[in-house]
Amino acid sequence: MKVKLISDSTCDLSPELIKKYDIEILPLYVSIGDKNLKDGAEVSPDDIYRYVDESGKLPSTAAPNLADFLDLFKKWRDEGYEVVHFNISGDFSSSYHNACLAAEEVGGVYVVDSRNLSTGQGLVVLYGAELAAQGKSAKEIFDLCNAIAPKVEASFVVDSIDYLRKGGRCSAVAALGANLLKLKPCIEVIDGKMTPSKKFRGKIDKVIIQYVTERLSGRDDIDTHRIFITHTRCDKEIVDEVRSKIAEYFKFDEVLETVAGCTVTSHCGPYTLGILFIRK
Repeated sequence: MKVKLISDSTCDLSPELIKKYDIEILPLYVSIGDKNLKDGAEVSPDDIYRYVDESGKLPSTAAPNLADFLDLFKKWRDEGYEVVHFNISGDFSSSYHNACLAAEEVGGVYVVDSRNLSTGQGLVVLYGAELAAQGKSAKEIFDLCNAIAPKVEASFVVDSIDYLRKGGRCSAVAALGANLLKLKPCIEVIDGKMTPSKKFRGKIDKVIIQYVTERLSGRDDIDTHRIFITHTRCDKEIVDEVRSKIAEYFKFDEVLETVAGCTVTSHCGPYTLGILFIRK
């Protein structure tokens, strides 16, 4: 049977990748003021920056509801497809729970909890797309993607913790101290949850290169098929420098750059950058 791949919008895949691999995107919702907007379709990261600058508040995000999932799953099932749907980690959002409820009702739908977000999730989606191109069944894709998800290594270094403070993820006192000391925290996704790890110190452009060096140096456990450079509003010069630094350590088949969507933007703010890849 034909297989259709769907992902929620937190995968942060570029329009080019979505088109290339024929992936359907189901948007989450972003609430800005009294407007409830579809992520990527009706609201962009630039809208979030503008809203935060003008209001001093962060927007909130919400999962697709059960009806959203039911409508989309039924559409593809009615066209004769089995469906594999990829979700942001179930620990981040009720999206996974809603997708599972809809899948149970519709049948022929397999829901993968990516245990990640952003292009950490995107890596699992693209792995599934390559399996589909090989002719794997929906159940085979589901099983293999569940097996690969724990091997995804996702992390970001954050320029300012103001967005984290506004979102209640650190105190005002901690934010003040970090800003005074010019600390740049690294956020890792571990076991499906965002976890603060090392704090770097200095200007963000220097910190980013130090972060990339520490993530890649001395490693022999990295799958060199694909790596993402995912960022929010970073200058081209620093992204190009990150590409060069990656090339010093590994020759990847693909080095893909994406601009993070509304979820990472809401959590981390501008000048955030991460490298995301799969371990062997």
